[in-house]
Amino acid sequence: MDETKIRNSYLEHASLAQFHRWYQFYERPKAGIENTLDILTPDVTIKSGLGEAKGHDAYAARVTKLPDTWKNAHFPKTTQIKQNDDGTLILEATITYQNQGILPDGQTRNADLSYAMHLTPSVNDPLPKFSSIEITQNADSTGGEWNDAYAHNRAKSLVHYWLALVEEPKRNPAPFNELLAAPFKLNFASGAIATKGGFKKWLSGPASSVDASRHAIENFKVTAASDANFTIEMDFAWNGILPNGAQMTAKTHHTWIVVNDVTERFARIQTMDVETLEPFKVVE
Repeated sequence: MDETKIRNSYLEHASLAQFHRWYQFYERPKAGIENTLDILTPDVTIKSGLGEAKGHDAYAARVTKLPDTWKNAHFPKTTQIKQNDDGTLILEATITYQNQGILPDGQTRNADLSYAMHLTPSVNDPLPKFSSIEITQNADSTGGEWNDAYAHNRAKSLVHYWLALVEEPKRNPAPFNELLAAPFKLNFASGAIATKGGFKKWLSGPASSVDASRHAIENFKVTAASDANFTIEMDFAWNGILPNGAQMTAKTHHTWIVVNDVTERFARIQTMDVETLEPFKVVE
């Protein structure tokens, strides 16, 4: 695999964590507008069919007027991320948006949307912030069943942020605190971890044994018992670069039990079970 793709993977995961967070307030208004403003730069520009808003106040004034009785769901179809020379990022995406509430008689509205989103690095946060978002509608239709996307986007945001922190070269343990429940248990192949001290040793030890790594998410599935509890199942196709420049590969299966407070930035991992599907090996 291209070395640059591996070394920049944490930036892609951080961008995607924010992308999936973008839908939190729309899909669950009780999350609070603060969770959306948290992902936007103060001078953000947002353009959509509703018009143009510049800055936090203008955007908040616009979206808080939307009826909280509407049911909104967002299903990402494609995402592409590019890194600019100045460290900013461009995220382009296509999604299907579903709504119940705009149309009469409980009809479902379906819209195909495209996003052009620019992100800038944050000073004191591993996550970048959106400096501009432009949403274009490509198609619109009526009918069919409305489906809830909240658990999917909430889980994807958590997973991408976890991977961004695991892959980030500094591997700072502090940001993980908002991703781990109390208590938590991580059943890694190398042994179980159930304390912050144990996790810190793992992060500075096995997780830091490579210069860079990349996790591609495959076979992602989330099952929600409620907004407060869901299970994530997925595979990680892993690529790593050793200090001597050699590359390694592996594949693991993950099962996460997640607890969720809709008002927090992220859901939290209660248990993580990891199964090795393909052992770590050096690429010849």
